[in-house]
Amino acid sequence: MSATTLEPRAFNAVDGDTRVALNSVSKRFGSGDNAVLALDRISLQVRTGEFVCLVGASGCGKTTLLNLVAGLDHASSGEVVRSGKAGLMFQEAALFPWLSVGKNVELALRLRGVPRSQRGPRVLELLELVRLDGFVDKQPHQLSGGMRQRVALARALAQEADILLMDEPFGSLDAMTRDVMHDELERIWKETGSTILFVTHNVREAARLADRILVLTSRPGRVAAEFVVDIDRPRRIEAPDVSALTGQVTERLRKEVARHGHR
Repeated sequence: MSATTLEPRAFNAVDGDTRVALNSVSKRFGSGDNAVLALDRISLQVRTGEFVCLVGASGCGKTTLLNLVAGLDHASSGEVVRSGKAGLMFQEAALFPWLSVGKNVELALRLRGVPRSQRGPRVLELLELVRLDGFVDKQPHQLSGGMRQRVALARALAQEADILLMDEPFGSLDAMTRDVMHDELERIWKETGSTILFVTHNVREAARLADRILVLTSRPGRVAAEFVVDIDRPRRIEAPDVSALTGQVTERLRKEVARHGHR
């Protein structure tokens, strides 16, 4: 494993090996004296098929960054370039309680304009991928928290997204369920070849999952450090190498929190 302090870099275009590029992106909320600078000239790149985790103190702009990549908001300055379609997954599964598991997943297909005749088989394929085959007719309230998140993941995959943008997707789960979901997400990532940009407050989770970890500065958000994770997969969250990397990233985060606290 290695850590590198980054200077802002420009990525002027997305080439065949890149899914996401932010080039000197800033985002302000409000105007005048009440304006809040959430992101400040941030530059980063995510390669095709890469699993990148963003970590940082609360309020450092992680979710704002995901919203910009998803196209849900627009940068105040700079350039956000994305190659391919993005699918979103949040901390809460946000399933429609009046729809069955299958209908929740099918909704994403219907919104994409997939013909009715193709939707049923595709729903079954996706539920099998997340290991929920046999639950197509269940209601969300009949599922555990981890199972609801699997349905949410199937729904995100139903968007045929090239890029999965994941905002604390396992933050509300207990430790054991979260560990199981790590295994499932890694398996699905390998099977689908998706590119994942994953926001988390859990440094150990980032060390368990990521190809690279990007540490964001306290507000306004910039890339402060990059940790390239060269630990062999599959990884265990309690493994010594994962623990050692967790310590390195946590120490870097402490410096950011201290800097913010003395501003």
